[in-house]
Amino acid sequence: MSKVSYERVGAAALLTITRPERRNAVDPETADALLAGYESFVADDEARVMVLTGDEQAFCAGADLKSVTEATTNEKLAAEWLAPRPHGPLGFTRLTSPKPTIAAISGHALAGGLELALWCDLRIGTETAKLGFPERRWGVPLIDGGTQRLPRVVGIGRGLDLILSGRIVEATEALSIGLLTEVVAPGKHVERSLEMAEGLAAFPQKTMLSDRRAALEGFGLPLAEALKLEAELGAESVATGIEGAGRFAAGEGRGGEGAGV
Repeated sequence: MSKVSYERVGAAALLTITRPERRNAVDPETADALLAGYESFVADDEARVMVLTGDEQAFCAGADLKSVTEATTNEKLAAEWLAPRPHGPLGFTRLTSPKPTIAAISGHALAGGLELALWCDLRIGTETAKLGFPERRWGVPLIDGGTQRLPRVVGIGRGLDLILSGRIVEATEALSIGLLTEVVAPGKHVERSLEMAEGLAAFPQKTMLSDRRAALEGFGLPLAEALKLEAELGAESVATGIEGAGRFAAGEGRGGEGAGV
């Protein structure tokens, strides 16, 4: 039985980690299944958004340390975990999705689990969500993007706080610092994420994907270079913008109708 399930739900690809006995911790087989699921999403033109989730108790507890400790030497660890997975030990964390992604989080999103959540564009968490890097106390490094993505999401000061201290934040604080996009009632995280995915899928795709790419690729560039990138990418979807402006001028969407997801 696969440790990751892939399901099309409307315009979304729902990718679910299914190792409840290990709090959805990722072993090598699960990492490979995550990559395969991601590749299926990318190849599916009808899947416009990917939703990544676990179960009610845990989104993901990170790498399965039992599997890691079975690799008794650095050489064995590199051979079994790192070398076969150039796209990231947890599957796809060193890749950038060409389409929007949402993490639907309930319970623990810890260690590499938080790194998987940070890989996503948006994070919908329940009131039970707990996020952090507790591996700090064991000396385990962040190698699935956490040191780079967390400061980009919450800022360098708050990012370093969580990276250095290893403290775990609950949903209310995570929302207040921008680590969570939205907090929902227990059990509603997947439903809300799929609802948001349908909203994103309903927008004119070329323009939305162009703006997303400009934001992601422009972050960290000098402002002049980032503005040039924005202009170049925006020029590719001018026709879509003109058509949309014409519909607005004709009365569609007045008063905020259809705004937001």
